[in-house]
Parts: sequence; structure tokens; C-alpha cells
Amino acid sequence: MSEASSLGITPSYWDDACKHLSKRDRVMKKLIPQFGEARLQSRGDAFTTLARSIVGQQISVKAAQSVWDKFAALMSGPSYAIDPALVLAQETPSLRAVGLSARKAEYLRDLAKHFAEGEVHVSQWQHMDDEAIIDELVAIRGIGRWTAEMFLIFHLMRPNVLPLDDLGLLKGISNSYFSGEPVSRAEARELGECWSPYRSVATWYLWRSLDPLPVDY
Repeated sequence: MSEASSLGITPSYWDDACKHLSKRDRVMKKLIPQFGEARLQSRGDAFTTLARSIVGQQISVKAAQSVWDKFAALMSGPSYAIDPALVLAQETPSLRAVGLSARKAEYLRDLAKHFAEGEVHVSQWQHMDDEAIIDELVAIRGIGRWTAEMFLIFHLMRPNVLPLDDLGLLKGISNSYFSGEPVSRAEARELGECWSPYRSVATWYLWRSLDPLPVDY
């Protein structure tokens, strides 16, 4: 199975969300048709998605991909489904050798420990609400609220996440709704109320308004 074949899962609610947003919001009515059949896609498995987010923190997309490729090559098995036990089997010098900082190596080992020891309830996530999952994820070193919200949107494909710490979302709102004027979190939250229960979808289209290439985590 190739990594490409592990992609392609799209939300069943997408078309309904687009109709809802187009009825409720004049900006969305104009924005959504510009991107045709483009959709949010879920990628990989839970551990791998979170591991990639840690690897990519505070470095460029290109640098993150280079480090990830070396990290994945260190593990046996497919790069889209890294086994946490294999990460725990690596000593810190081995992880440092593929380009990871000492802190990121620690974060990855802590993430692997949480998964290997069942400290995160992966099988129950589908039945847990967003905030309960966020609370579980931010207890892991190296994962903050923003990363947890990206995980909800891109991995679990939760429909109603509004990541108020995301600079791209705030910039998209500024450009599309406030003629480029700075936007506060309170203003973004108020605007997001009319997008509910599909705030993730509105966020995705505002990201698209800044960069036509789909966001991928």
C-alpha cells in the first residue's frame, strides 16, 4: 500500500456544509465556488499525524519534509503509519542524527509513550467531544491547543472547530471581511457563530483564499 493510497478520505458533511455556509454568509457564497471540487482530506493514522506536527514545529515546510523523510526511514514499515513502539526503541542520539532537536526527540518519545501505554483513548475519540480530545492531547509534551485543533480538523475531520490561535484564519477573516484591517480573537469568534455547526469548513475555505493549495497536516 502506497502513501498516496492512504489519502482521500473526505467528510460526508461537506456538501451540506457548503450549502449552509452559502445561505448564511455572503462572503462564503462567493468564496466556496472558487475552489470547485476541492475538499478537506484526512491523512495517515493518529500517531503519525501528531508526530508529523511535532517534527514540523517552527521550521519551514521544506525542512520539515526533509527531517520527516529521514525520521520515517529510521523506522521499519510504512511512513504513513509509524509504530510508536519503534520510536521508543530508538535512543535520543539516533533521533538527533536525522535532524531532530533534543527537545523534539523528547516530544516524539513522550508521544510514543502515550500511545504505546494506552494513555490516549484513540478508540474512544469518535464518541468524545472536541474539548475532551483537546484536553487529552495537550497533556502530551510538545502538543498545544493549536496542534490539537489541527488534529481535530485534519485527522478526525470534526466539522465545527474554530482555531482562534491560527494566524492564517485571522488573516483570511481580515482580508475577506474587514478590508485588511486587523481582527481580534473576539471578532473572529463572533463571526464564527454564524458558521456553526460547520466552522471547520469555513476555516478551510479562508485558508484556501490565502493559498490555493490545500492545507495538509
